Amino acid sequence: MLAVPSRLAPCPKTPNCVSTEAPPGRHRMEPIPYNDTPVRTRERLLEILRNYPRTRIVRQEPDYIKAECRSRIFHFVDDVELVFDDAVRQIHFRSASRVGYGDRGVNRRRMKEIRAVFLGAGS
Repeated sequence: MLAVPSRLAPCPKTPNCVSTEAPPGRHRMEPIPYNDTPVRTRERLLEILRNYPRTRIVRQEPDYIKAECRSRIFHFVDDVELVFDDAVRQIHFRSASRVGYGDRGVNRRRMKEIRAVFLGAGS
């Protein structure tokens, strides 16, 4: 679990959310590990988000990033939040649809893609 207090809301019961803080089950994903300095880690993740399609960063703090991702056709908004736990060198996250019930796995795929690019860039 986080060494710092959580800033991520729990996932709703609907299947349109993933989180590193969810209990084992359909919402759960593992945190993203990192080995670089906290500053370089944040900058690398910000760059990945800036280049992710239809994504806008709406809030940045030393230990927190919030972004909005819009769907291509209907422009539905998903919220992506990332919390840096420097004590254990992990990035916790939550990606969730604002509306609707299902998301056809979009939030999980998004976070798998972001994780893959981040880890592929060297951690």
